[in-house]
Amino acid sequence: MSITDMKINDRWPAEDPSILQLYSFPTPNGKKVSIALEEIGLPYEPHLVLLGDEHVRSPEFLSLSPNNKIPAIIDPDGPGGKPLGLFESGAILIYLAEKTGKLLPEGAGKHEAIKWLMWQMGGLGPMLGQLGYFHKFAGKDIEDPRPRERFVGEAKRLLNVLNGALEGRDWVAGTYSVADIAIVPWIQALDFYDAKDLVGWDDFANLQPYVDRFMERPAAQKGSDIPARPES
Repeated sequence: MSITDMKINDRWPAEDPSILQLYSFPTPNGKKVSIALEEIGLPYEPHLVLLGDEHVRSPEFLSLSPNNKIPAIIDPDGPGGKPLGLFESGAILIYLAEKTGKLLPEGAGKHEAIKWLMWQMGGLGPMLGQLGYFHKFAGKDIEDPRPRERFVGEAKRLLNVLNGALEGRDWVAGTYSVADIAIVPWIQALDFYDAKDLVGWDDFANLQPYVDRFMERPAAQKGSDIPARPES
């Protein structure tokens, strides 16, 4: 089966089915994969998937990402030379790193990087996402303060963990890796949520320099806007 035979191609047709296809939107999770692809230099074709049900719950998108979440990819040159479809940003990052031999250190450093990637996937991302919901979006109208207080407290705890891990080092696993690519877009989301003051951002001395180092990288700058958002 080629990419053009896959159902998702009915809605997001590949112009060049010989290269990797990215189906995404520039949210924190989406940015992870586009930044990684820019860092690696692997040719790819981005497709904008809007976050409304018309796109993410469409039969075409669900055929590739049954969890109805971006990002997802199809690599036409997967294991054994056969197309491979993947969803879940962390799984995609590990796959791309292992496929190309980039963005994961060797030896014990590999497991250090994966450890921090899992920390982001299981902790930082979900907790900051809930913080955003209860601070900026529909959850802010809930009168009971306990949900908001819970996620503010957990966000502060996680940011403190990261701040400590960055003491004396530029990158969370020692060398630049998929872990940093996973983490930074999520802590940048605090700006979007208008929540930096809420979590006491200035108390974490190592975090802003970390974000600044990350955003000095051309791949981070370019990948943060891929696929381009639709004009409003």
